[in-house]
Order: sequence, then C-alpha cells, then structure tokens
Amino acid sequence: MKCPYCNNEETKVLETRESDEEITRRRRECLKCEKRFTTYEHVEMSNISVVKKDGSRVLFDRNKITKSMQIACQKRPIEPEKIEEIASKIEGKLRSSMKKEITSKKIGELVLKYLKKLDQVAYIRFASVYRDFQDLEGFKLELDTLES
Repeated sequence: MKCPYCNNEETKVLETRESDEEITRRRRECLKCEKRFTTYEHVEMSNISVVKKDGSRVLFDRNKITKSMQIACQKRPIEPEKIEEIASKIEGKLRSSMKKEITSKKIGELVLKYLKKLDQVAYIRFASVYRDFQDLEGFKLELDTLES
C-alpha cells in the first residue's frame, strides 16, 4: 500500500475493522512521513454490466458511485466514511439481486434514496444532475418531494 502523501510503499496497519457489508477498514501510518490514512478493502465479485440510457453497456464501477456522491456532498458535514458505507450498501444490493445487468437508472435511484436520508442538500445536488433539470420548474418539483 502506497502512502497517499509521499508515495512510500512501507506502511503499518494501526487498526482493522470488519463491517457487515464485507468491507475491511484499515487505519494505516506511513513509516517514512508518519502521516495516517484510511484504506477500505472489499471482495471483488463477478462483473455486473450497467445498461446506460443510450443502450450501451459498461462494467459496474463502484468508484463512479463514490465519486458522484463525493461531488454532491462537497462542503457538507458528511464524513467520507459515510459515503463509502452508502456505496457499499448500494453495491451489496446490486450484487445480491443476482442480476448480471442493471440499468444506470436503477443505480441512480438507489443513490437518491440514500442521499435523501443522509442530507437534503446533497440529495438536491445529485438529483439536479441525475434528473437533468432543464428549468426552474423541474427543480421546484424535486424540492416539493423533499417537503412531502
């Protein structure tokens, strides 16, 4: 494991935690610069194809979910660990469905479901991109769903 600060390859594990979603969280310390960082390990399962809006297919990439949620949660009081936890839950749901193909729409709806519970501002940010609002009216309708 390389240190994200100095790229040194020698680190030591300070703490290890297992979670229900089959993810191992490791707190590490670089032996060179002595900075600490957290890594997450998860078992790589069989591939799931994601069917996009245009009908094309790509391999499922959990990092895309994590990255899009990080963008939606920018400058919000949300711990990065919470984003990882949600991404794990979404991936777990997809894998437990035993389907080899899943639509990008289904993934987007799952992200919205979890973000709605987590943070309303992050939810609206994600929804504005995911639902591709073209005008203020679409935005208002989405806000109304939060209030009900």
